[in-house]
Amino acid sequence: MALKEIMAISGYSGLFKFVSQGRNGIIVESMTDGKRTHIPATAKVSALSDISIFTMEGEKPLREILSSIKQKENGGPTISHKSTNDELKTFFLSIVPDYDSERVYVSDIKKIVTWYNQLQSVNLLDFSEEVEEEIVKEEEAKTEAHKDVEEKTKPAAKKAATQKKTTVTDKKSSSAKAKSATVKNAAPKRKTSTNKKSG
Repeated sequence: MALKEIMAISGYSGLFKFVSQGRNGIIVESMTDGKRTHIPATAKVSALSDISIFTMEGEKPLREILSSIKQKENGGPTISHKSTNDELKTFFLSIVPDYDSERVYVSDIKKIVTWYNQLQSVNLLDFSEEVEEEIVKEEEAKTEAHKDVEEKTKPAAKKAATQKKTTVTDKKSSSAKAKSATVKNAAPKRKTSTNKKSG
């Protein structure tokens, strides 16, 4: 199951699987007890694939953090969310050394370790498929960007070529006119005599 199908819902504990679109909301299934619930459209629902953690240089996707925890724990469960604040901070610092401690709270760290342990318990920590999808999307985006550049470049090149052709034509036209004028001016005037010889 992909992270985009797993939901965290404000006001509800645990994680949920998306089931279907319902009337004025969505139907989800608890990953804890399998119970299905209707979540109203007004609720704050976040797919795990859309969640990132603030770092000193930007943001780090939740998927990468979960993968780092999995590597540290060799695929096993991790620290409990009931650990002390200092223990949680120390642990998280070992996972994300550059996390922004001013914007990432202990409550956020508790959520992350809770989510990890819940996903680990149902063997949903393999994100290789999602990584491949991201690579494909990045390649497609690069291809589209390249196409856009080509499409923008072609009209400019065509316009430049047209302008050059027009300039050459104008030069030829001007040259032809000048040559015609020169020939006309150089032509000798024919004298017409009006005097008749007297006999």
